[in-house]
Amino acid sequence: MAQRRTSFGDRLRYWFDSTLARGASALVGWMALLCLAVVVPASAVVVWTDPDAPRSLPGRLAQVWHLTGETLRLGGATGTPLRVTMSVLLALVALLYVSTLVGLITTALTERLTALRRGRSTVLEQGHVVVLGWSEQVFTVVGELVAANANQRRAAVAVLADRDKTAMEEALATKVGPVGRTRLICRSGPTTDPAVLTLTSPATAGVVLVLPRDEPDADAEVVKTLLALRAALAGEENRPPVVAAVRDDRYRLAACLAAGPGGVVLESDTVTARLIVQAARRPGLSLVHQELLDFAGDEFYLVGEASLTGRTFGDALLSYPTSCVVGLVRGDTPLLAPPPQTAIAADDLLIVVSRDDDTAWAGECGQWVDKEVMASGPPTPARPERVLMLGWNRRAPLMVDQLRRRALPGSAVDVVADCREETVRQVRESGTGPFLTLHQGDVTRPETLQRLDVHSYDSVIVLGQDPAPGESADHPDNRTLVTLLLLRRLEEATGRELPVVTELVDDRNRALAPVSPGADVIISGKLIGLLMAQISQNRHLAAVFEELFSADGTGIRLRPADDYVVSGCETAFATVVAAARQRGECAIGYRSLAEATASPGYGVRINPPKAERRRWTAGDEVVVVGRD
Repeated sequence: MAQRRTSFGDRLRYWFDSTLARGASALVGWMALLCLAVVVPASAVVVWTDPDAPRSLPGRLAQVWHLTGETLRLGGATGTPLRVTMSVLLALVALLYVSTLVGLITTALTERLTALRRGRSTVLEQGHVVVLGWSEQVFTVVGELVAANANQRRAAVAVLADRDKTAMEEALATKVGPVGRTRLICRSGPTTDPAVLTLTSPATAGVVLVLPRDEPDADAEVVKTLLALRAALAGEENRPPVVAAVRDDRYRLAACLAAGPGGVVLESDTVTARLIVQAARRPGLSLVHQELLDFAGDEFYLVGEASLTGRTFGDALLSYPTSCVVGLVRGDTPLLAPPPQTAIAADDLLIVVSRDDDTAWAGECGQWVDKEVMASGPPTPARPERVLMLGWNRRAPLMVDQLRRRALPGSAVDVVADCREETVRQVRESGTGPFLTLHQGDVTRPETLQRLDVHSYDSVIVLGQDPAPGESADHPDNRTLVTLLLLRRLEEATGRELPVVTELVDDRNRALAPVSPGADVIISGKLIGLLMAQISQNRHLAAVFEELFSADGTGIRLRPADDYVVSGCETAFATVVAAARQRGECAIGYRSLAEATASPGYGVRINPPKAERRRWTAGDEVVVVGRD
């Protein structure tokens, strides 16, 4: 077999590569040869072009050696061979010492910078917020905390998660945006390790939030994190309040025990199911919830007012020109929309909806009430409801239970879903019969929806399937978006709008949903994040929200404006508040039919000034806190 001829250049390159592969000694040798190959000729040029250089050749060679030695830090001494050798030896020792010292310093600095990038240093803050865990909720929580701290001189939020510190900082900077005066600190490590938890200084924190991960075993990890937090705070007298969230109510008791007496544990699935049902029963209610839960608009505050002590709650409703009173906190118990004749005690706190904690100021509003335009007829009677549920997931049984609790005789819920064994079992456990009926079908196929008389239902709830193990978290939203496209096509074909309530998992898919901008879209993770941020500012609000979102308690309702004021009349909002007071309710805003698609808030106005006058028309709705 003929041998292939190799060029001289290839053999030389191969020989060079082979010598480099021998290790550091070969690399040092090549570096020395390269330096000498550059320095010696350059030194010779400098000497031979120097007019003051020695005339003799030995003198010039000595001068070249002297320049070479100075450049390479080899001493450059001349004389006997022994003297030159000792000079080079001492220079090499000095060079080795300095190089080693520089290497050690560089290594130490590199390790320190690496540790800082990994987030392993202890946070030295007082009264800061500690967020433990990482999920889609973290962006909502941090964003709301930044908004809440906008009027603070100094605030800090420390996030601890088992992720890369730099990756967390980049994600928060991208999705949260500018943080203003709030200092955002990220630390990396497992939240279930008490030693790692001390990096966030939980003992000096103002509040600790524990977020569940987007994983099936998230609830168990939340409980373990709470236990680790208890171990990290062992021996501390003043422990910060803890706010945590679990998905399954089976873990709530364990989480409450681990969180301690002052802890607040939210059930995300239960809260989400309640809000979806409320929005299904009264379209537009999710916009009200969004307005009340984020810090961008008006929210709930607890205030004390000595001038109202001894007066009735009915008097307090018209005693705040720029805030809406919705209840009392007596001890630790919230009383939402109590009877108007309820006397206000000295230690009672008023629950108000206001722009900020310093905008709730007392003042009489009775002069703006026009009793002549107050409606005197009976309220609009409730009627049986028919609900269509497209899809089924773990929250669906909770929604069916909520719908059954408030259902009037003749009400019905029809479920259309793939009849998987788990789905059939859960539907049967929810109680099939005249109230609940299961229909088999794929809600992402046009023929399934065409077989249904969709427009005959009072509301349509679109749910995504629970992701199977190994599927991405946004997989349910993919099917939901397809179903919404098909419903949109039905709307365009019939020219009739459908009252659709959509549940999405990822907030980023809200912009992709083919629904009107003011439609009811429930982002389960975002709602829980908003709730946790609100409660982190005042833990007494946990009981208030629990009552507001409960199935049988006093909640937020949207009622026809005709029940409060005569349609077509112009009057101040104080008149609506007075009319609601007669019905044992607290009016906190309205939704204008004319502005439902044009205004930034889609017609929803929360906490308007009592003196604000407007013409009330048919189709307008009043937002009240009261009972059904």
